[in-house]
Amino acid sequence: MKRSIVYPNPPATVIAICITGLCTLTSLNLQADDAQADLLATTLTIRFPKRIQILGEAVRYLLQRSGYRLAKVESIGPDEVNLFALPLPAVHRSLGPMTLRDALRTLVGPTFHLVQDPVHRLITFERCSPDQLAVQDNGTLIDREVAQDEK
Repeated sequence: MKRSIVYPNPPATVIAICITGLCTLTSLNLQADDAQADLLATTLTIRFPKRIQILGEAVRYLLQRSGYRLAKVESIGPDEVNLFALPLPAVHRSLGPMTLRDALRTLVGPTFHLVQDPVHRLITFERCSPDQLAVQDNGTLIDREVAQDEK
């Protein structure tokens, strides 16, 4: 003869407490961290491979797996095209730890500022105005001049 074991039903309050506990634990784990909410806030340390020689290549390399991409050449100005054609400085071959945003800003320098399109996840840069390039030193304004290579 088979014996069956009958388990008593747990009281409703025990079930309610368990469900409340699960909901609390679940809600604690569902919050995105800063890097998940703001993709450019991802912290990275990078050493560019030897094949990366041009600034534009370095920017594209940084954006790999970030969810962002560089805007198409047709949509950027001649200053940005010239910027991306510059050689990657030796001092920039290794960056970090820093955020992706800061790494991009470091690569392009103070003459350009980062422009982000979070809807389409596009990145580009715009040249700063001359007013933004002025440097204050001991209360005196020093104008910067852009030196251009003669070809």
